[in-house]
Amino acid sequence: MSAEKTREQTLRIGDLARIAGTTPRTIRYYEEVGLLPETGERAAGRHRLYTQAEVERLQEVMRLKDLLGLTLESLKELLAAEEARAEVRAQLRRENVTPARRRELLVEASGHLDRQLELVRVRAAELSKLQDELSETRKRVRRKIRELDARSEATFPPQPPVAASAKGRP
Repeated sequence: MSAEKTREQTLRIGDLARIAGTTPRTIRYYEEVGLLPETGERAAGRHRLYTQAEVERLQEVMRLKDLLGLTLESLKELLAAEEARAEVRAQLRRENVTPARRRELLVEASGHLDRQLELVRVRAAELSKLQDELSETRKRVRRKIRELDARSEATFPPQPPVAASAKGRP
């Protein structure tokens, strides 16, 4: 375990899972497929330890997965673009960046944003299509209900209300 990791507060995988609302198995799987960084080397029999940065990364993965309903591969691509943008931001914060290099970095960031937006647009289009399909189905169901109600009223016309004084008398 690195000295930097020991200075920070660390969590075991079960604690991380509880905080993020998932399971240790999911966390291990996300590490395996590259959605989360693997925790690195650990001595045999030692527990995996996670930092606050890893807690935040897992929470962001879970938020995006729930919000966008992306496949893990698309989610991985979205997060890779976010990491690339973070690298660009770090380079832009340096004081010795020439205007030409600053422009190159901003163009690079724009490309990463375009990739992310495309993933979100595709998902939004899928959701919009589903919404349209459900709205059309609801219209058909409501129309059928009205048709049934109309037939029922034609077969069994509504009866006049019973007067209050006549209630309870044979």
